[in-house]
Amino acid sequence: MSLNCGIVGLPNVGKSTLFNCLSNAKAQAANFPFCTIEPNVGVITVPDERLNALVEIDHPKRVVPATMEIVDIAGLVKGASRGEGLGNKFLANIRETDAIIHVLRCFDDPNVTHVDGSVDPVRDKEIIDTELQLKDLETVESRIGKVEKQAQSGGDKTAKRLLAILQQYKEVLEQGKNARVLEWDSKDDQKLARDLFLLTNKPVLYVCNVDDAAAKDGNAYVEAVRQAIAGENAQLLVVAAKTESEIAEFETYEERQMFLQE
Repeated sequence: MSLNCGIVGLPNVGKSTLFNCLSNAKAQAANFPFCTIEPNVGVITVPDERLNALVEIDHPKRVVPATMEIVDIAGLVKGASRGEGLGNKFLANIRETDAIIHVLRCFDDPNVTHVDGSVDPVRDKEIIDTELQLKDLETVESRIGKVEKQAQSGGDKTAKRLLAILQQYKEVLEQGKNARVLEWDSKDDQKLARDLFLLTNKPVLYVCNVDDAAAKDGNAYVEAVRQAIAGENAQLLVVAAKTESEIAEFETYEERQMFLQE
């Protein structure tokens, strides 16, 4: 079964452009909010030098590389946890993913609209974080109400441990932090936490979508994001998605190399 990664972010930050770059698909990428309504889905192969080495040794008749499913999810707006915009659809789609690719706009361009009127990737991150945290808090509070009765009724040790985990998640979420900041030592606790399917507990890769000038060394927006995610147990990647998408349009490796050398 392949890993399923959801591409999320505010409307019009480059999600569909990144999706096209990764999957060689042709999802609509346009300069207006809610360009994506229904999720676009693509399947990509995962490069693995170990597999290539084994193929050279064994020469199998058929090679099946690992794959990853990429889902371009509709843009989120403030109030999504209450169903605003495409919120309910967005949250349902993201709950089905194994990991999150969170795209943040980190470039200035007066010709590309922004739903909030200005470029501020840290603010954009916080908008989505808040909506996911509110939904997780709703989930946690609902579970606490049910588990409390089991934990108080007798010797159900699992219920008591789950209640303790839920209470810690509640405290963290009420502080405006993502659930993934908590780490559990025992495998039993890890399983109990994982089975809650909290949105902010999913592994996340923050993708800073920059212009060509910042593709190599980043910019002030990227550094602000880097500071904002410190201690969050998350990774960051800098990508010029528009350029990468254009490169992906070429059919062969040689054509792509020629484009890069121009």
